[in-house]
Amino acid sequence: MNQSAGSARKNGMLWHKTALTLLVIYLFLPLAATLLFSIANEWQTNILPDSYTLQWYAQLFSDPRFLSAIGRTVLVGVITVIASLAVMVPVIFVLGVYFPKWDRVLQMSVLLPFAFPGVVSAIGLIKMYSSGPFPITGTIWILIGVYFIGIQPFIYQSVRNSLRTINAKDLLEAAEMLGAGKASAFLRIILPNILPGTLIASLLSFSSVTGDFVMANMLVGGQFETIQTYLIQQIDISGQSASAVVITYFLLILVLSGLILLLGNWKPKGYKAKEEEEQ
Repeated sequence: MNQSAGSARKNGMLWHKTALTLLVIYLFLPLAATLLFSIANEWQTNILPDSYTLQWYAQLFSDPRFLSAIGRTVLVGVITVIASLAVMVPVIFVLGVYFPKWDRVLQMSVLLPFAFPGVVSAIGLIKMYSSGPFPITGTIWILIGVYFIGIQPFIYQSVRNSLRTINAKDLLEAAEMLGAGKASAFLRIILPNILPGTLIASLLSFSSVTGDFVMANMLVGGQFETIQTYLIQQIDISGQSASAVVITYFLLILVLSGLILLLGNWKPKGYKAKEEEEQ
């Protein structure tokens, strides 16, 4: 019986590892091909390039337009995510703890961005904000405003799920009984407990903002060039240069995601001391 169970477990692990390996290959094979194409000097009939070069990367990093586009993209993403978290996390907490009936209304409202196709929304926004009291088409502000709304579903679901894993109301009441104010209890008790969900929301939101092309191209285009619009122009000029842009952009997002995950391991001193005592 034990041997049969052990054999079934081994077979299950084998299928699990095989499926995982195939998934990793499926995801990274296009990226590996893009990397090889970006460093290929000659690539005609062989599976791998005949010779290699880094000239496309050298040209890329000597182009001030590329560096500016990277900076603008990161700037838009960071401002949007910080502003959305600063507004949405307290709202989700207050509605979830004090006004649970209104939480359903918020849940429905944050899903509205999925109901509007990007092209339709962009055309409407261009008509609305090309003139009038707020002529912000072609500026960074319209991008931040659009992405602020667009990332609400990611922030709501991640933060709300984190709040459901803790008894926020009891924690808040216990902190108040010990003399803490509501704001202090939220910042020192609730926020550290929902930090993993908040970081996941940040990663999903940042990836969504930096991966969008429709809004960036239609709303600002060349007036506020981001990496998305720069990449499209490079495809028309040189496929290898565009591949170098893709690889560099991927590495940048990978580094930023790693930094955010490292920050996610941060915990207040009191929490670390408590964990060390329990160990």
